[in-house]
Amino acid sequence: MSLNVFRMIELAGGALNVQRTRLEVASSNLANAHTTRTADGGPYQRRDVVIRPVPPPDEFGAMLADELEHSPHGVEVKEIVSDEAPPRMVYDPGHPDANPDGYVAFPNINSVEEMVNMITIMRSYQANLAAFSSIRDMARAAMRISSSSV
Repeated sequence: MSLNVFRMIELAGGALNVQRTRLEVASSNLANAHTTRTADGGPYQRRDVVIRPVPPPDEFGAMLADELEHSPHGVEVKEIVSDEAPPRMVYDPGHPDANPDGYVAFPNINSVEEMVNMITIMRSYQANLAAFSSIRDMARAAMRISSSSV
């Protein structure tokens, strides 16, 4: 299967967009790790990004993706979902958001886990950026070759 340069750039760009969205969500989770009250009331809920393969554009593409057991059409953000895990209850009777028993509901966010997620996301972003740069360099080389042969 051969892909043209523009399709390869589109694939790499889509992957970069997914990683950027994941980084924004992980950053928001980390920034709100101690937010006990939101506009909706209650603690901030951790969010996560759901990624899906880009559906094939036609029936042949769908059959090919089934045969290859993967989608050569890239990935995209399907949705951003809230984690329904219960909040972490911490005893702090002096806190303004403490319940009558003195417990405060904090988001169920593990800061270390979010930092590890951010590192992983950054590595994925860097890998996709390197692929994007390689594609650009190959396109430039192809243009030089074709212009010198004329």
